Amino acid sequence: MIQLELSENSFLINGRDFSFPFSITELQEALGKYDKKTTTKYSIIYTWHNLGIQAYVKEGQTIEGLSLDLVKENYKFSPEHTFNGSFLFNDEEIIGYYKKNKNQRVKLFKGDTSGALVQNGIAVWFSCGIDDKTLIEGLSVKPYKYLEEEKVAGDKYLIKELDEEIIEFEDFGFKISVIQELMYCQDKLQPKFDLYEFVDWYDKRDIDIEEEGYDPIPEVTQYFRDLPIPKRLASDITEINQDGGNDIYLNLVRFAEGWEDYWDIETAKDAEKFPNLKKVTLCYASDNVFEEFEALGIKAEEL
Repeated sequence: MIQLELSENSFLINGRDFSFPFSITELQEALGKYDKKTTTKYSIIYTWHNLGIQAYVKEGQTIEGLSLDLVKENYKFSPEHTFNGSFLFNDEEIIGYYKKNKNQRVKLFKGDTSGALVQNGIAVWFSCGIDDKTLIEGLSVKPYKYLEEEKVAGDKYLIKELDEEIIEFEDFGFKISVIQELMYCQDKLQPKFDLYEFVDWYDKRDIDIEEEGYDPIPEVTQYFRDLPIPKRLASDITEINQDGGNDIYLNLVRFAEGWEDYWDIETAKDAEKFPNLKKVTLCYASDNVFEEFEALGIKAEEL
């Protein structure tokens, strides 16, 4: 059985000490040969089907994160089986049920605002269900660097009128898919939105992410509805890749689980404004949208 252990002194996988970043070769020495290698636009994903483990690589052979699936997922890179090993944090098993309230076991650590368990330069994030007793459905293990908290500039998230042409969208789901590409993938749309930073900055009311983060927060949704996108950036969109783990969705709904339909693209009409868009990979879209994209000469695939 696979065992991961994170303590103040080490991160062990089956008794072998690891420090991020490490190579796929090193990881295979602890887990055995991977079963599948999936190449996406932005990363390479290695999957161990029987172990319920995935490893993410952005450049070369360096592992930048691990994912343990405790609930079966249906993405093309998902393991065929769920993780049935153990994960110890300071000698305590962290896989199982916990209550999301003031006495929760999974607590915030100094320097962290995400709800991760942080130790020894490594963070463990949880994806969870939504009820009184919450089942942890998956774990993400990544390197963590504590940054001193900086005061958010008073006008950082103020929506400013642009002195140039902007794109007028008919479909909100399409717009946020474009924002994902321009803001989080290409770094061409600023500022890069951070939910916790926005909440700290927002002064019209107190927003409690722990209470409100399971549904769209109105002020956050409105921010993205109002956010202007310069028309000059339209030509930079060549692909759209929807994925439940995209930054845009996790900033819109912090505890999103991937089944939400708030962001479904209902029409592909906005695609006419993006002359270089050639391919879309969709998981939040109505059935009719696939045919609409194809009719515009844009290859449409379901994730």
